[in-house]
Order: sequence, then structure tokens, then C-alpha cells
Amino acid sequence: MNYNETAEFLKGRIVECGWQMPETVIVLGSGLGKLAEQIENPLTIPYSEIPHFKVSTAVGHKSNLIVGILGGKSVMAMQGRFHYYEGYTMEEVTYPMRVFALMGVRTVLVSNAAGAVNPDYKVGDLMIITDHINFMPNPLIGPNKEEFGPRFPDMTEPYSLRLRNIALQEATKLGLTLREGVYVAGTGPTYETRAEYRMYRIIGGDACGMSTVPEVIVARHCGMEVFGMSVITNQSADLGNGTVNDGGDVVRAADQAADKMTLLFSQIIHRL
Repeated sequence: MNYNETAEFLKGRIVECGWQMPETVIVLGSGLGKLAEQIENPLTIPYSEIPHFKVSTAVGHKSNLIVGILGGKSVMAMQGRFHYYEGYTMEEVTYPMRVFALMGVRTVLVSNAAGAVNPDYKVGDLMIITDHINFMPNPLIGPNKEEFGPRFPDMTEPYSLRLRNIALQEATKLGLTLREGVYVAGTGPTYETRAEYRMYRIIGGDACGMSTVPEVIVARHCGMEVFGMSVITNQSADLGNGTVNDGGDVVRAADQAADKMTLLFSQIIHRL
């Protein structure tokens, strides 16, 4: 993989525009690209123009890298991510994380649209990810990339306690109620069966989805601090409510919750 070539290309574009090199990157999930619209003085770089980047084919992902100001700080935002279910390899899915590490990024804020496994959760809730359970291939399988991190990276605290506490403090100021829970990652692209939802609940999951964890693993391998948030966009189909999961409904629910997430992310970034 040509990580350095991609990093140098992006650094060149950012310098040309006179921006300070961002130390924070935001990854926006399905229907959550609306946050990027709040970035001031944006430089928009389509993924198709970035050497060795893939293009997202998922619903609700616009495939742009946005550079600008949010929360008074220089940031980059991925307006759309790459998924394993799109047919990309795990190295391709996580490619941006290693590029960002080479660019000097220190903090990664990841977001996703997720299904509620916890019966107390409702559509529109925001959940701080405290931990994850991974049912996807580990992106670090294969020869270790020593230039990025150790062979066996610690995953005791993949989601920064410091950033989680900042989020809770800022949510209180904004009058937002946040959930805190465990995210379960599967490959997709099928939604979960009723039995799978029950299993996820039994093993300790609160929400589930088809992304995020590979990026988090690689970001932590690279030594970056990570904060994760799920927007609850649909509910478990095994709760007797007749729920049928639909991709369009997920994107619409995420769009409605994006304003709250934007406010919170702006405040977190301001505190960094």
C-alpha cells in the first residue's frame, strides 16, 4: 500500500490552501455526512481524486474528505467510509487511518448508524461507545507493519476514557442525554436475524452495526486516541415490535440525529 504517497498528496493540498495541518479526523457514518456541512471554509477533496483511496458505494456516504474548521480547530472529516461488505479488503477499509497517522493526526472521532440491541434504547438516541465486540476479520492479520505499531497492540481501552468523560461533560452543558454502551460489529450486508440480536444481547452488546471497529483497531495500533459514537437508527427485530430493517429508514433517522451529534463533536474538538 502507498500510504506515504497518499499522505504527501493530502498534505500538499492542505498546505496549498493555507490550512494548519489537522490533528483531528472525524469519520462520518451512514446518513451522518451532515456534520461536514458545519465545517467552516471547507476544502472538499473527492475520494476519487486521492491517490489509492477507494470510493464508498454505501447508501448515505458521499465519498469526500473535508478539511476546515470545527470547534475552533483545524479538522479533517471523512464524509463516508469504506466497508468490508462492499468487497474491499480490510487493508483497504482501514487505509485512511494509516494515512492520517502519517499526516500527524492524533485524535480520531468515529461515528456510525447502529441498531439497538439494548431494549431500553430508542431511535434517535446517541450512544458513546465504551467498548466493542468484533465479529469481523481483524485488520491486523498478516505481517505486522512495524512502522505503525507493535505486533500485539493492547485493546484494554480502545475508546479513550478521557474523551468519553469530556463528551459527558459537554453533553450535560448542551442538555443532551447520552447512552453508554458496547458496539457489536458484524460484516453485513444483511441485517441481523432475531437469533443474532438475542445472542448480541446475551454477550453484552448494546448496539450493532457493520463498520467502525476495523478503523478503531488500526487507529489504536497507530497510537491515535479514539472516541466513538453510535446514532441509534433502528431497533432490534426480536423485541416483538414487528420491526423490519430498511437502509433508507436508517439514513433518515441518522440525518435527524446529526444536528445533536454535530454540536457535541464541535464541543469535544474545542476541548482537545
